[in-house]
Amino acid sequence: MLNQVSVFAENMSGGLLKITNILKNANINIYTMLANDSAEFGIVRLIVDNPEVAIEALKAKDYQCRQDKVIAIEMDDTPGYLDGILAAISSANIDISYLYISFNRETVKPVVVIKTNEPETATFLIGRGYKLIEKF
Repeated sequence: MLNQVSVFAENMSGGLLKITNILKNANINIYTMLANDSAEFGIVRLIVDNPEVAIEALKAKDYQCRQDKVIAIEMDDTPGYLDGILAAISSANIDISYLYISFNRETVKPVVVIKTNEPETATFLIGRGYKLIEKF
């Protein structure tokens, strides 16, 4: 499983720039990033090369953030591959909190990042033959 940094951020002009600037100054490499918004605040989810240092740097600038465990599954770049993963998860009655798509920089294959509260999900997916990755 991967460590993801989740940042609670005000939805304002230049808000993402402030976050990326903090991470740049802490020498943090961002592998993937997803920003969700609402009227006034949003959650920015990042997978970075050093999540502990990223959280420390962000908290020093008064951001509320936490580290979450997520599952990253390397996919074949073919129609229906994600559907197969989701069907397997559904057949096991596992709820998905959210997901997003990225890519593996080493293999240049798509990767689906999934957040679930079921601790057995990773083992289940490995048993189904899916390749989980531990770094980007």
